[in-house]
Amino acid sequence: MKIALDPTPFHHSHSLLEFPRLAADLGYEWLQLTPHADFIPFFNHPKADDELVQAFKKACTDAGVGVASVLPVLRWSGPDEDAREAAVRYWKRAIQITVELGVDTMNTEFNGRPELPEQSERAFYRSMEELVPIIESEGIRVLIDPHPDDFVEDGLAALRVIRGINSKNFGFVYVASHTFHYGNSPLEIMRAAGDKLGLVHVSDTMDHNASHGLRYITNPPGNAVRVHQHLKMGDGDVNWGEFFGGLKEIGFLERPDTVMVSSVFAEDETAAETAIYQRELMRDSVASLIGT
Repeated sequence: MKIALDPTPFHHSHSLLEFPRLAADLGYEWLQLTPHADFIPFFNHPKADDELVQAFKKACTDAGVGVASVLPVLRWSGPDEDAREAAVRYWKRAIQITVELGVDTMNTEFNGRPELPEQSERAFYRSMEELVPIIESEGIRVLIDPHPDDFVEDGLAALRVIRGINSKNFGFVYVASHTFHYGNSPLEIMRAAGDKLGLVHVSDTMDHNASHGLRYITNPPGNAVRVHQHLKMGDGDVNWGEFFGGLKEIGFLERPDTVMVSSVFAEDETAAETAIYQRELMRDSVASLIGT
């Protein structure tokens, strides 16, 4: 298993080419590349040309850091057909970039609209018709998170959508901070996913359903909002014993192709210290379970 840093908290303080050295300085051997204005931005065409891709690849080599996964977020399930077609084009370039980097794993979100689930699911599978042959021919593994506000948010329902792609190149992402939107059933989801679970994001969150749904109040009542945080471990309500125990049970912790990412976004003022804290706690949690 690879333990990786999500550099999002450092986007405001470091340039793209500084991320590999930053990760190394914080004790990480791997990076996850999330949306970045100079690389693959949210919802728009990738901005990295071949020269920048090679420069980033060299920066990784120089720092002794690898890229564990590339994470584009594009509207490939958008019920607007023009946006969906554009997203497919952007995905093709994102796949090229991933291959050029020598990376075999991409992770992403379902996207689409929860109020238009049928239309979004149709759009998703329409995109798959064009992208699956490319992904399979390139030997890329694509892992998907049912992110809050996607057309599918429940963990078990998301696994059914992934199974419907009918490709061994697709799998599941479990984001601990999304636990309470997934249905708050981590063991059931992990067991159902099995080997399809290839990547996890480690960050904490409050249970927005607590206090009989009154932990967070929006006005007027009934607003269609999704609330969660990406806090450091221990600052929220995620059951970490259950989380790591489930990963141990399904063999995730001992597989060479799995990725565990520190993805804390809520504590930029202590981003470096938080990244080190996360790395140490993740490693200690895994070490306590391996061989038991």
